[in-house]
Amino acid sequence: MNDPHTTVVPDLVVSATDETFVQYLDLSATVPVVVNVFSATDLASRELTATLERLIRGLSGRLLLVNVDAKDSPEVVSAMQVRSLPTVVALIGGQLAPLFEGAQAEPTVATVLTKVLEAASQNGISGTVTVSEATEGQHESTDEPLSPLHQEAFDAIERADYPAAIDAYDRALAENPADDLAQAGRAQVQLIARLQGKTLAEIRARAADNASDLDAALDVADLDLSGGHVEDACSRLLALFVAAESDDKTRIRERLLEYFLVVGATDPRVITARTQLANLLF
Repeated sequence: MNDPHTTVVPDLVVSATDETFVQYLDLSATVPVVVNVFSATDLASRELTATLERLIRGLSGRLLLVNVDAKDSPEVVSAMQVRSLPTVVALIGGQLAPLFEGAQAEPTVATVLTKVLEAASQNGISGTVTVSEATEGQHESTDEPLSPLHQEAFDAIERADYPAAIDAYDRALAENPADDLAQAGRAQVQLIARLQGKTLAEIRARAADNASDLDAALDVADLDLSGGHVEDACSRLLALFVAAESDDKTRIRERLLEYFLVVGATDPRVITARTQLANLLF
């Protein structure tokens, strides 16, 4: 006899679009649903998606993960009030609960998922999902495999060897300068590498102690961007650009162009900042 609190699903990790998303909104009345709004071309999205899938598969059906590609699902993006990618939210009893934006360390994600389960239980939602016997064990990834250099970069990132990742992306770009994924990946890894070993307090204090220190100001902008505050990061650099000397203007412009790659050329905030930069240049 079937357990009335258990729902059969094709997999513990599913994909949804504007057309199919509503079924998971309904399902959240019986089991908490985690929604991962991502970009397939974004390195941070790929890393976070892998982390979420690994953790949720280990929770024995107590959570369902729904992956939504932002490019193909503008209505979901709007409904979830997505400002940057990746963005993760929970659906509990049909109610939206924002969780976090941007890549997060696995222990942080695990803690957040535990809190989702606690919140769901407090709201009387403690059902589970189970994989259909017809599809169980048949969920190998259908994503296209990465090219050798992209895989090399991804492997280096997973072991936190950021110079090796940048080198792999550099070689990929030497082979194909128009490789958008390599350009974005390289910019994202450079951002991670620049912030490695630096704390929020240290970065803020250094910038406050010396307002003329460009390196300190650039670190604050990096911190803003890594936290999903795209407008703050770009506005900070644009303001610096106006007052900067010629050599410093070049550094600031290059950093802004990196930010545009990290966030994505079609993001409205990038379009606005790019227009403002162009007006300052010309």
